[in-house]
Amino acid sequence: MESLDANELKLFVESVRQYFKVLTRQEPQITSAFLATGDLQGHEYNGIVTFSGSYNGHVIVSMPGQLLKELLLLQGETDVSQGNLLDAVGEIANTLGGNARKTLGASLNISVPVRLHGSSGIQARVRKHPYAITLRWNHQPAVVCIDMERR
Repeated sequence: MESLDANELKLFVESVRQYFKVLTRQEPQITSAFLATGDLQGHEYNGIVTFSGSYNGHVIVSMPGQLLKELLLLQGETDVSQGNLLDAVGEIANTLGGNARKTLGASLNISVPVRLHGSSGIQARVRKHPYAITLRWNHQPAVVCIDMERR
């Protein structure tokens, strides 16, 4: 397995920016992008998509409930129940995965998002040091973890 190169990683940073820009008309502030050396501090809502095929691994989106509520309200959704917040974070992970497929190739298979509630640390399963993108949008923090490698 090979590590992702700088252009492949930039794809994820740009995908996060574009997602917020299209949905909210306001780009997020990317606060850092780095190689994690241990578990990452996660938030209470997590969406995970798994990649197989030409790449292997996961993308994990972790956000606090308040950020997800604001995103739902911007879309005209008034149901901000836990189930809808989980659906929202799963959909964000799925969208980032779909955007990755456009650049990384059609042979990239993406799972249905797994949605988890609870603010445990984000643990890498594929890479010893996954890539992490931390961001803030409307004063709310979030993290995207790219734990994948090229086959």
